[in-house]
Amino acid sequence: MRFENKTVLISGAASGMGLLAAQCFAKEGAHVVLTDINEEAVKQKAEEICAQGGSAIGTVVDVRKYDQVKAAVDLAVETYKTVDVMINFAGGAEARMLHRTEEFKDMPIEVYDWSIDVNLKGQFYFDHAVMSPMARQKSGLIINIGSITGAEGCPTNVGYSASKSAAMNGLTKSLAQYGAQYGVRAVCVAPGPVLTRPGMAHMKTLLGRAAEPKEVVDFVLFLASDEGAFINGESILIDGGRNAMHRS
Repeated sequence: MRFENKTVLISGAASGMGLLAAQCFAKEGAHVVLTDINEEAVKQKAEEICAQGGSAIGTVVDVRKYDQVKAAVDLAVETYKTVDVMINFAGGAEARMLHRTEEFKDMPIEVYDWSIDVNLKGQFYFDHAVMSPMARQKSGLIINIGSITGAEGCPTNVGYSASKSAAMNGLTKSLAQYGAQYGVRAVCVAPGPVLTRPGMAHMKTLLGRAAEPKEVVDFVLFLASDEGAFINGESILIDGGRNAMHRS
């Protein structure tokens, strides 16, 4: 019960690693606030966590809309009094998510607007909204989610790659520098291929496989625990050595 009476707010929590993280934190005693653009799914998953003995609420949030992000943070504080951990799992590669196949020069700019809004501004919005309650309580952890794609580039998802690399690194370092005066840490976790969908299994790593979702989530829980308390301001690849394959 490493997180007993801690409040964990998670975006993109109706499925994938966001949902798994919510379930794992709840099993270890945390109050979990699940947010997702899919209202029916996020509320159902929160109810399932409660039915299994956990403490959870689910609320709909479009991460592109700051008023909805702020409302979710306010709900967490009103319900559980604190926000101790913020994890930004919401995101996605624009070509895959929006079913587009054009090359970069022919892609409508609105597709890239969507990617920047979701992958960068969505995380920025949540980070901004949680900083005030974390500053008041003099503690907190913000976990941004990057990607191996940010390190190696991707010509078919340029917006995603841009959002998940230097943008996340700069955001995370800046928040760590600002948050230090209030006891708030910031870390970016950048996964390599993860078996959240079949296509990931074909991405090569030095270990010869993609990660199981729980391997990434376990690392997130470690960062949020007392054992990870000295890690701050870093962007950490968890990629099975994929990035090392591209080094000369």
